[in-house]
Amino acid sequence: MAQPQQKLGQSFNRRLGDLLVADGLLTPAQLQKALGEQKGSTEKLGSVLIKLGFINEEQLIGFLSRQYGVPSITLAQLEIDPGVLRLVPAPIAKKYEVIPVRKMGSSLAVAMADPTNVFALDDIAFMTNLQVLPLVASQSAIRKAIDRHYESKTDAIASAMQDMSTDLANVEVVEGDEEEKSAQVDIFELKESGGEAPVVKLVNMVLVDAIQKGASDIHFETYEKVFRIRFRMDGVLHEMLAPPKRLESAILSRIKIMSSLDIAERRLPQDGRIKLKYNNREIDFRVSTLPTIFGEKAVLRILDKDALQLDLTKLGFDSWSLEKFNVAIRQPYGMVLITGPTGSGKTTTLYSAIHTINNPDVNIMTAEDPVEYNLKGVNQLQVNEGIGRTFAAALRSFLRQDPDVILVGETRDVETAQISIRAALTGHLVFTTLHTNDCPSTIARLLEMGIQPFLLSSSLLLILAQRLARRLCAACKEPYEVDEESLAPYGHVPTGRGKVTIHKSKGCPTCSFTGMKGRVAIYEVMPISEELKDAILRSATIAAIREIAQSQGMKTLRQAALLKVLAGTTSIEEVLRVTLA
Repeated sequence: MAQPQQKLGQSFNRRLGDLLVADGLLTPAQLQKALGEQKGSTEKLGSVLIKLGFINEEQLIGFLSRQYGVPSITLAQLEIDPGVLRLVPAPIAKKYEVIPVRKMGSSLAVAMADPTNVFALDDIAFMTNLQVLPLVASQSAIRKAIDRHYESKTDAIASAMQDMSTDLANVEVVEGDEEEKSAQVDIFELKESGGEAPVVKLVNMVLVDAIQKGASDIHFETYEKVFRIRFRMDGVLHEMLAPPKRLESAILSRIKIMSSLDIAERRLPQDGRIKLKYNNREIDFRVSTLPTIFGEKAVLRILDKDALQLDLTKLGFDSWSLEKFNVAIRQPYGMVLITGPTGSGKTTTLYSAIHTINNPDVNIMTAEDPVEYNLKGVNQLQVNEGIGRTFAAALRSFLRQDPDVILVGETRDVETAQISIRAALTGHLVFTTLHTNDCPSTIARLLEMGIQPFLLSSSLLLILAQRLARRLCAACKEPYEVDEESLAPYGHVPTGRGKVTIHKSKGCPTCSFTGMKGRVAIYEVMPISEELKDAILRSATIAAIREIAQSQGMKTLRQAALLKVLAGTTSIEEVLRVTLA
């Protein structure tokens, strides 16, 4: 097909030149020079003549219009309906150098530089099932119009992506099994825009860039006049990208398509998952969408199995805390409670404990919401409150499954707490989490929930509170000396050493000039001793429980964090950010 088309173009150029000479608009010498200039290029003769200054654009278009009896059109200021543009895809428009301008009933008006190109006319007529009416425009005007109308999105995305240098060759998505205004969105249009190649490439680049930068979450956020993308890196959000607002629907639709969500539903929150293969690594993204006043927000939690650290010795425990924690998780029965806010690393600590004691002669069962990582040899259950599969219901079922170790993802209510404690008292080792600020206040929280003091003192083995602090960048951190006494106002207990060495970082390309790279866990570990059990039985105050625990070797979160400062792991400012005095 390409060869006859090429010959047709050549004959059109030759015939056009001869006609222009016959009409007196061109001399034979000018024609020969223009044909010589045109050889080896894709430029049409008309464009070459205009470039050489032998005729102007108006003369050329006027002549073509008269000669072929085809109306001419000026494209420079013409705004074309997006629905009309979609009738002729960008690759076809570029191939034939044509652009659809108007649809009238069963007819489609198409601007073209060569109105004799029957191949273009036939292809477009067959593709659209419409009668094609050719209009004449110059080649340069058509190219500019194609760039303006078809390429606007591509260029916008290209400019948005210019700071993101990522390799997409090894990326593969693994297929998974204003309210009134939102309800009227054209579903076909959303699917089409979500599947456009530039949008697909942008979303893939964002996901890969987040993986490479070690981000834990990606936020796609919609505001009145701005659409932005932020990464949470080392616990802190950083704005990475601000694509044009008009791409918002296409990007969010692409995310929904990838995570098998309903792209038509924009008024209710939705949850899904994306599985991505990148450089032979399989990475899961947990997707959550939420309607806001200016549109939808999507947050993707990155679950990278390869990045999961399951070695207890590398998590950040000091020797005393690690020894106490190891003793507790190897007990035959009892309860180990891990506490801290969302995003403080509780799941990693729990999985590390499970990994440490996991062997073929132990039956381990977990109830999680959601199951973030699959652990080999562990029976994991996804909680689904919509069908009645709550933590409490899962626990009841577990007790009929001959378990040795039970992990309850979160103790949200008194019923779950009571069943967990009963399980701990009847020969099972139970791990669970609670949202409290520190170890002593965890006991007060459980008592407030209605747990009897004698049940609590009998079942508890250990409470662990934790936070995540950013590490100083190893490539640019520098030591400096301070008086040990100067750290006392922050909670440090002076040991009489005088000068101590701590570190600060100035920022470098390795840490993206933040001075921080990676995170370290800070632990407050409180083993439940006989003295503490007595304090729980008499419902002692939080202050009294803390005093007993500290006298037995417990370091508070602030004290543990300051030890990390003296070890050169983190900074004073970071300690103040993540811990209370």
